[in-house]
Amino acid sequence: MSKHAPGERGPALDPHMQIQRFDLHQRLQHGLMASSFITLVLTGWPLTTHGVGTSQSLVGFFGGMEGCALVHRIAGVVMLVAAVYHLMYLGLLARRRRLRLTMLPGPKDAVDLLGNLSYFLGKVKHRPRFPRYAYFEKFDYWAVFWGVAIMVGSGLIRWYPDLTTSIFPPFVYEVGLHAHADEALLAALAIFVWHFYNVHLRPQIFPMSWVFITGRMSAAELEEEHGAEYDELVAEHQRRQRAAAEAGKDAAAPKPGGEA
Repeated sequence: MSKHAPGERGPALDPHMQIQRFDLHQRLQHGLMASSFITLVLTGWPLTTHGVGTSQSLVGFFGGMEGCALVHRIAGVVMLVAAVYHLMYLGLLARRRRLRLTMLPGPKDAVDLLGNLSYFLGKVKHRPRFPRYAYFEKFDYWAVFWGVAIMVGSGLIRWYPDLTTSIFPPFVYEVGLHAHADEALLAALAIFVWHFYNVHLRPQIFPMSWVFITGRMSAAELEEEHGAEYDELVAEHQRRQRAAAEAGKDAAAPKPGGEA
């Protein structure tokens, strides 16, 4: 149920109306990134700890260490393709002047963070009305940028150790070795704890949100999760209604010099 502040206007849109949030390209990019990431975790973990418990079963499932390493590298290439796909997509939107900078952090994010903490602590009764992307969603998005850069760079170092050590000092390989494992652990914890909870496991959403598949959510869900964006749609809806009403009055009004 939507939690409006006292005195705030009620919904002006049909709560069952479907709002398009993600297009097909965005959903494909997310699908490639998500599937490659999960595969990288399932293969990278046993490669690092192949002699421990469940890792032995995973190594066997992927056909031994060589098979596990092959699948891991294929998944890494898929992740790189997803990242390049996304950058090309952003470039195309910018060229067409359709790129919205809604993922850039701004002052409202700091205000929303403090407001959300106050809500969690029981200091205020209502959550902030988040914009198109809340501060925690922006954190997820930008974390992927530095995560992919670190993982791909360090992964290539580990993939081609002879080439790396022939060009760079040996310590570069050691740095890449540890950076890859440490960033992988951090990313896995961030995705499976932070991201999964926010987008699927919260009581308001559980057992999962379907927006990453359908690209749509209802107006009621949008109001609950992104109240500020919902307010913008309401204002736009009301402007169109007023414009249509004015156009109707003008059409019905007598023309100068004509018949009533």
